[in-house]
Amino acid sequence: MAAGHTESSVVIEAPMDLVWGMTNDVASWPDLFTEYASVQILDRDGDTVRFRLTMHPDEEGIQRSWVSERTTDVRTRTVRAHRIETGPFAYMNIFWEYRTLPSGGVEMRWVQDFHVRDELPYGDPEMAEHLLKNTKVQMSAIKERIERVARTEAAPAG
Repeated sequence: MAAGHTESSVVIEAPMDLVWGMTNDVASWPDLFTEYASVQILDRDGDTVRFRLTMHPDEEGIQRSWVSERTTDVRTRTVRAHRIETGPFAYMNIFWEYRTLPSGGVEMRWVQDFHVRDELPYGDPEMAEHLLKNTKVQMSAIKERIERVARTEAAPAG
């Protein structure tokens, strides 16, 4: 079985605790990502959360939704996630990695490993292209929103 793979990263000029906290607060993702209309937390077990994501309707008015599960590891600053309801994918796994930079900013990296269902009219290369394009948009939005909070928190009270 062929497989698709993408890697993307962004540098967020904010403290690690803020970046980690905001990006791992799944319940707030509709305020962090531009593509999600809602999230429903289905279950929590330690560092693992199972949730349903619902996207804003696409240009054809279709609103996609699926269940995912993610497990955070604060010690290694990594997250492993996978879709439970896979939709167009035979499987979809996402690895998130956070690294503090000498500048004080944080590099957030996403690695997506997947395979599109064989019966679909497009394949892994087309999906990889779509995911990379969308990831760039979402990482930019996340960066802007977290950096805005970081500036607000760093502003002197007055």
